[in-house]
Formats: sequence, structure tokens, C-alpha cells
Amino acid sequence: MQPEHEIVSKIDDLKQRSALAEEGGGKARLDKQKSTGKMTARERIDFFLDEGSFEEFDKFVEHRSTDFGLAEQQYPGDGVVTGHGLVDGREVFIFAQDFTIFGGSLSETHAEKICKIMDLAMKVGAPVIGLNDSGGARIQEGVVSLGGYADIFLRNTLASGVVPQISCIMGPCAGGAVYSPAITDFNVMVKDTSYMFITGPDVIKTVTHEDVTKDELGGAMTHNAKSGVAHFAADSDEHALRLTRELLSFIPSNNLENPPFVETTDPADRADASLNSAVPESSTWAMMIFGFVSRAICSASS
Repeated sequence: MQPEHEIVSKIDDLKQRSALAEEGGGKARLDKQKSTGKMTARERIDFFLDEGSFEEFDKFVEHRSTDFGLAEQQYPGDGVVTGHGLVDGREVFIFAQDFTIFGGSLSETHAEKICKIMDLAMKVGAPVIGLNDSGGARIQEGVVSLGGYADIFLRNTLASGVVPQISCIMGPCAGGAVYSPAITDFNVMVKDTSYMFITGPDVIKTVTHEDVTKDELGGAMTHNAKSGVAHFAADSDEHALRLTRELLSFIPSNNLENPPFVETTDPADRADASLNSAVPESSTWAMMIFGFVSRAICSASS
């Protein structure tokens, strides 16, 4: 049996490592993120899930790359917080990318953490929620990082139609960081702070000599009103997370379950007087409205 002082020492060491992991890229970077109106990765998870329900995976995982000085830049968690928790008492699996660590870029181990929760979500039949805030592949790791995206894309296709996949775009996401969200079931974007583009305005300017702003290229309204890649536009991080919680309340946890059912207090035999004027008394007007609606439906279907 280990002496008591050795056990206490190991517990203290674990607490120190845990505190370090929760600091992300450091206080200065966390403060900078908050100054732009964005929440940190851990704040987003805590806000989204039922209080006290989050169970984290792989908190101390670090990248394995030694090229380009990365050996001296080690951060516990490697830029993504993963785990599972509850939303209104229902199980969900979640990952939140941490922009304060390498700009939330995806490394080999970063991808492995995301793949792990996606595998577990499909195994138990629970939704996957991705809080994306990433600049894309970690270029220092080269093809290994790109391979990580391939692993995630594969799971996106395998999970499609099996468990709900919801993506929240909560920062300037580019490259692989938007390929995956684009093939999930629902996309929620935050106005003014989130962007989805394959490559940024500077590259567009260099290649095509066109001047385009980040909002025009991949802002929330561009993808909600023009491209159709996104489905909801939120006013803030908090609004996006509340909207996602509400969205989950309408859909089942997997393809074998029914949607959530809530008892209603509205009597089934309640009369609504306004329905009496919904259809015009004149049959002429009624037929004109019917014809207009019929033509509209036919035009849309053709």
C-alpha cells in the first residue's frame, strides 16, 4: 500500500494538471477571446449542457508532433474539449474547439478525440453536437492532420440518418473546419463573429484579384440567405446555444426513437373563433384563393 503522503502528492499533481488544461492557451488569449464577444470553449459547454452533467474525455491528451518547434508547444487537451452530458435530461455527446490553442486547428490527436465521441454517440444512439471554432488543419502536421479530417468525414457519413448531428459555427472557420459542418444535419451560425469559407478573403484577392469581405464570403447571412449551407443565424454565442437546445427538443435521439413528447394543457375541444373568418364567406373569393395557391404549388414543384 502506498504511503498516504504519496497519494496526496499524486492527487495534488492531478489537480494542477487539470487546472492547467482548463486554462486553454493561457489567460491572455482567453481574455482576448472574451473581448471579441465570444465565450471560451469550456464556457460554451457549461452553458449548453444541464448544470453539473458534463463528463470530459481525454483532458490531458497532447499532440505528438515534433516538427517546426511544436515539441516545445504542448497544451493539455490539444485544442478541443470533448465529452458527454445532458440536455433536458437527454444524453448528448459534444466537442468544443478551443481557438486559444493553435487557433483551434485540427491535429492528429485533436481529430482522434472528436472521432472517439462520434463513435460512442453512434454506439449508444445519442446526438453529436459540434461547437466549431477552428482555422482548419494544423499545417505543421501536414498530411497527418488532413488524414484526421478524413476520419471525421467518414463518421459524418456513417452517422447520417442514425443520430442527429448539429454544428454551431462560433468563430472564423475555414477549410476542413467547414467541410464537416456542411454535411451535418443542422448548422447554426453566429452573426458578426462566425464565418464559413474554404479559404479567406486574402487568398481570394491574390488568386482572383477580387475584393470581398469576410461577411460577403462566408458570414452568417450569406450562408443562411444565399448558399443554404446554414439553417439558423444567432445574435450571440448564448443565443446560438439556447437555439440548439430548443432544436434538440423537437428531434429524436436516434433513428429508432420517437421525437420527445410533452403533455399539453391546451384542451383538444377548445374553440377558436378566429377560424370562422379564415375562409371568406364568398365562394368566388374562396375559389380565387384556392386557384392561386394551387398554381403556386404547381410552379414550385415543377
